[in-house]
Parts: sequence; C-alpha cells; structure tokens
Amino acid sequence: MELYLDLHSQPCRSVFMFAKAVRIPFEFKLVDLMSGQQYSEEFGKISVLRKVPVMKDGSFILTESIAILKYLVQKYSSSVADHWYPADLQQRARVNEYLSWQHMNLRAHGSKVFLLRAMFPVIIGSEVPKEKMDAAIEDLNQSLDLLEGKFLQNKPFIIGDKISLADLVAIVEIMQPVGCGIDVFENRPKLIAWRERLKKELGEKLFDEAHEMIMKASSLPQQIQSSSELEKFKAMFRKYLI
Repeated sequence: MELYLDLHSQPCRSVFMFAKAVRIPFEFKLVDLMSGQQYSEEFGKISVLRKVPVMKDGSFILTESIAILKYLVQKYSSSVADHWYPADLQQRARVNEYLSWQHMNLRAHGSKVFLLRAMFPVIIGSEVPKEKMDAAIEDLNQSLDLLEGKFLQNKPFIIGDKISLADLVAIVEIMQPVGCGIDVFENRPKLIAWRERLKKELGEKLFDEAHEMIMKASSLPQQIQSSSELEKFKAMFRKYLI
C-alpha cells in the first residue's frame, strides 16, 4: 500500500497518524505541495484531483481522507480496535455526525485562519486587514465552542471513553492554526485536557512527528516564493482569501 502525503496538510496527518497508530504497513510517498509537485504529470496519473492524501492499494486508487480512513478501518478490521469506528449503529453514527459536520465548520474556519496568517502576505502582497483576521478568528472560536459544547461535552473523547476517527480528524484541524502562531487552546482547559489524552493514546512521539512540519509554518512563505508554481498558487488562493 502506498500513501501519497504532505504533512503540511491536515487530512494527510490524520491518515498518517491513523495508519501508524494501528500499525498498518504503507510506503510514504511525498507529494511536496509547496513546490507544486501535485501539478506534475506523474502525480496527475495517480489522481486527476491533484490533491492529497491519495491511497494506492495495488491497482485500487482512493482519494479523500475520510474515505481513506474508513477504507483502512474496514480492510484491517481484524486488527483495528472497534473504538476507532464502532460497529454499534449509534456510536458509528456519532463518528459520522462529527465527520460530516467538520468539513464546513472546524476545518473550513481553521484553514482560513491559517491561510490568512501564513499565506495572505506572500500571495496578496500585503498584511491581512485586521477586520478580516478578527472575523476569521471569531468563526474559528464559534466552531471550537461547538466542538466543546456539542461533540465533546464532558466526555474524554468525542464518542465517549475511547478515541475514534472523529478525534483524530478534529485534532489535526485544530493544530493547523496553532502552527502559524494562533493559540486556539488558550482559556480552553477542556480542549487542553482532551489534546493531552489524544497524545497519550496516539503516543507523543507519533503526534509530534506528524505535526513537526506544520509547527515550522513560518517558513512556508519563503518556500512558496521560490516555487516554480507560484502563479498557480496565487490564482488558487486569491479566490479563497480575497
């Protein structure tokens, strides 16, 4: 099995950490997003979407991180603990509920804060207007409030006493704005405790390995400026950032 990944990407980190945590053997295939490798002819033969992660299992190619996570759970069901994606109908529905919600909420808002802070100056050529950044952070805080109030509540993990795919997908999105200097855990003791439980379950070494690159996000503008695909980056991000 081959996994095409760049650990700057939140969805890539969720797939990477899951496969490592449950000991699924795979070959790591780096797709360097900052150098524009996703636009290469070679990667285009793997995925016409030109996004990561991508899984190649023999001749079977699958895109989209949530689909990949569910595929891995089901392919390796004999060795993957049930709590990751429970067989119980209602527990599984709770995982699916979070995974369905997060795309347009925590993921969208965390990504926007990250892009505004890390990418806006190099793509647009000026600092982010304060009102724009303040509005983005307010949206992110509203999503974090919902994560705490609706999904996590007073439970150790999103679906109860044990970690699931929902927790994994949540934490990688939260860590994205952290990588560009936004302390989203400030004044949120419930989220801090949850993060520490996640680290313990996954192993702190694996957690740190997965997030090492995003914690160095301050170097991304320089990488993009030196990329031969700079104009493609600018065209893509302008639609999102302006």
